[in-house]
Amino acid sequence: MKLYRNLTEAVIDALRQIFTDNKYADKVIEKILKQNPKWGARDRRFIAETTYDIVRWYRLFRHATEAEEGDFWKLLGAWILWKEEELPSWPEFYSLDERHFHNAIRQAAKQVPLRESIPEWLHEAGQAELGGQWEKELVALNQPAKVVLRVNTLKTTREKLQHHLQQDERIVTDAPTAFPDALLLAERQNIFTRQAFKDGLFEVQDAGSQLIAPFLQVEPGQRVIDACAGGGGKTLHLAALLQNRGRIIAMDTEAWKLDELKKRARRAGATNIETRVIESSKTIKRLAETADRLLLDVPCSGLGVLRRNPDAKWKLTPEFLAKVKEVQQEILQQYSQMVKPGGLFVYSTCSLLPSENEKQVAHFLTAHQNSFELLAEHTQLPSAGFDGFYMARLRRK
Repeated sequence: MKLYRNLTEAVIDALRQIFTDNKYADKVIEKILKQNPKWGARDRRFIAETTYDIVRWYRLFRHATEAEEGDFWKLLGAWILWKEEELPSWPEFYSLDERHFHNAIRQAAKQVPLRESIPEWLHEAGQAELGGQWEKELVALNQPAKVVLRVNTLKTTREKLQHHLQQDERIVTDAPTAFPDALLLAERQNIFTRQAFKDGLFEVQDAGSQLIAPFLQVEPGQRVIDACAGGGGKTLHLAALLQNRGRIIAMDTEAWKLDELKKRARRAGATNIETRVIESSKTIKRLAETADRLLLDVPCSGLGVLRRNPDAKWKLTPEFLAKVKEVQQEILQQYSQMVKPGGLFVYSTCSLLPSENEKQVAHFLTAHQNSFELLAEHTQLPSAGFDGFYMARLRRK
């Protein structure tokens, strides 16, 4: 593997922004690649994959090289040795001891939080809640995320899109049987530049995430509220399931996220979506008992999507985890009032922790046992191959 100075410096810059400036890894990489449009596909892949690898294995690499905080060149050197490549004779790598590195890696294998490169407190929290299952999920979460497309059935079918991508754009995909609207890329690439994306034939959405909208059991013509819509990935899926009939109110506390949703909706040809900013509790109260279906895809720790966002494990704190659980329960208590009697709502997270998932639902039902009932729940674990999600479907009596 030949290393080019300008590409390695781009990786160092990305790491500095992620760990020193506390920026999100995906946004950092997106910006760096946009600033250098002349880089080829191989160069862009090197920067993205190398950065994500080092972020993912940050604790292990620091341990194996005894790197000080902010010594990103040492972490890059660790990545090179980890790949079993020869270190370039650059001054930044002079202090690295290859034998010490490999010995440290072997010793780290005996300690799960070091071997799987996760903060000690988070390992303890996961172990306390999931027991022996936690280690299996950690191993899965350290695998690079797959690129999954969700076919936009408002414009095409999975069979037609798969044929089109292979014949016209030379993109090979697999069609996983358990996910009817999903196509899995055989080779990672920048799919956003393709004409099929610009034409709104698909969105990029993990297969695990694609389970949530169908779990709400919407029917064309219904009034649906997506109360934590964000950028709208699940909102667009709901629009497709509704066949553009009925009405979706997409809500969020951040107006800029809803602006992004509007752009995506135009591209997708989703015409039944209305956006509404949550300005206060009055916004929720005005919609009391108006929804046939309600989706509460609440803020969470994000532990189920660490393979996609590995920097999240370094940004998480025990204080944030405690706070987000309070927010989840507040949303459940307040927002559930928007669903009509006889209507359904889904509570979902991208977390693996029962304290954010089934325990939150159980706590809610204890206070509302006379007005709501649990119909079904499902946990999608990362060890099954895709992102981790929890979903519970409840009915208002």
